[in-house]
Amino acid sequence: MIPDVDCDSIVYLNGDYVRLGDAKISVLDRGFIFGDGIYDVVPAYNGKPFRMDGHLARLERSLAAIDIKVDLKRSDWEQLVNDLIKRSGLGDCMVYVQVSRGVAKRDHAFPKDTKPTVFCMVTPFTRPGAAAREQGLSTVGMTDIRWLRCEIKSVSLLGNVLAKQYAVDAGVDEVLQFRDGYLSEGSSCNIWVVKDGVLLAPPRSNLILEGIRYGLLEELAAEAGIAFNARPISQQEAESADELMLSSATKEILPITTHNGKPVGTGKPGKVYAALRAGYDKAIAAL
Repeated sequence: MIPDVDCDSIVYLNGDYVRLGDAKISVLDRGFIFGDGIYDVVPAYNGKPFRMDGHLARLERSLAAIDIKVDLKRSDWEQLVNDLIKRSGLGDCMVYVQVSRGVAKRDHAFPKDTKPTVFCMVTPFTRPGAAAREQGLSTVGMTDIRWLRCEIKSVSLLGNVLAKQYAVDAGVDEVLQFRDGYLSEGSSCNIWVVKDGVLLAPPRSNLILEGIRYGLLEELAAEAGIAFNARPISQQEAESADELMLSSATKEILPITTHNGKPVGTGKPGKVYAALRAGYDKAIAAL
């Protein structure tokens, strides 16, 4: 029994719906042996998926990037996500989808004729609370030590795990990672910089995982009349920003008000954050 996990919840595993406590995967699965697989997480509010098309498109891109082929079309994925949400009986929740290359003899090269392992589960989701939204988060800077294919949402997350633990050990909420002196992202989130009223983000590339909120915040900025620019952001720019924010499926969008022990801007959530936060809440309410 795993603490704080509902082992009676229903999960999907290779075509069957089973209790989480009864779901079994071989120790020779390449997802376990090599981290040879991908995943995505679809948030849902009041039982309705949010930006599901974007998540499933990224899922398909990640599968193609590492040449895993599954017999599931977009409509099949959509039905699976909706069915799991319905079976769970949860309102606000997260649907976790993972696909590995499957079970095979341990060898680094891709095995032939291996059937991928498809696993999906639903977990409750508690939206960020008032303290995080109104007071903001704290961050610390660190060197980005991850591999060069960060655009693939891989289950090989050791670099991200080490980054998150770096934040925990430093007593802060998150990290800002820098590669060769330029901002990349957090441990599991995209980072946004505001300078002179302009919303800045690192450009889409192999050096960051393009969060589904990346496109959403572009849209919300346009609706709010906020100028947006995707370009390389130096460490000095990030550390002298008027506002800092992070975004992810679980954190939505939140302000960063302290970085490296110093206030960001005024030390309080800024006007650009407030406008984007309002737009984000409006998009959820429109589901």
